[in-house]
Amino acid sequence: MFRIGEFSRLTQVSIRMLRYYDEVGILKPAEVDKWTGHRLYSVEQIPRLNKILYLRDSGLNISEIALALKTDDQSLLTQLDKKRLEIECAIQAEQEKLKKIELAKSELQGGKGEYHYNISVKSIPEYQVLSLRRVVPTYYSEGDLWNELSAFTSTRKMEITGNAFSIYHDTEFREQNVDIELCIPVKKAGQNTSLFCFRMTEPVPTMACTMVYGDFSNIKGGYLAFAEWLQKNSAYQMSNPMRQIVHRGPWNENNP
Repeated sequence: MFRIGEFSRLTQVSIRMLRYYDEVGILKPAEVDKWTGHRLYSVEQIPRLNKILYLRDSGLNISEIALALKTDDQSLLTQLDKKRLEIECAIQAEQEKLKKIELAKSELQGGKGEYHYNISVKSIPEYQVLSLRRVVPTYYSEGDLWNELSAFTSTRKMEITGNAFSIYHDTEFREQNVDIELCIPVKKAGQNTSLFCFRMTEPVPTMACTMVYGDFSNIKGGYLAFAEWLQKNSAYQMSNPMRQIVHRGPWNENNP
């Protein structure tokens, strides 16, 4: 049996943490000396302590570790997969914040007004398209949909007859759960699947349009141009859904 100080040196875990693990009930001493009150640990407890440490270093909190220690290996693997997904989502959220920091820096350094957006009004006909429509976590998830649609068209060797475009079916801007439909004009309809379908889009008699060049972040300037144009042209009113034509995408351009 080892006193807590000895056990601390052997396992490279501080006395403070060993006492904490005792308090929360995930690593009780093997014995407590009834005369001195000293905590005593055995070598057989080292594997349990090591398990606690790798679970802690994997991002699990104390309550999750306590649960993991009571479950079998298969349940623990499931729990670790869930934690990995949480961490990946957190990393993605932080990466989005980094992108927004760069956008903010660009605007502060004089990026405003760098591009001119010319608004034109035209009639949009109906199109026969291959469609992929899904409710996705955020607008940033649209890129994943384009990669999915691009892969599908590549494997089917479809003849594309025009520019691909997105249709945003929500009637308002949404922070989460965005209803996006991707459309690729095709020469002829094919067999529908559980994810992809062929359909005719609705014609739009009057559509206000502008062209956005460069990085996707420039789209923000396009929407500001629409706002200014609508304010000056009060005869026009916004309607739904909005549409975005992608002239360059993952299928024909590597540079963002």
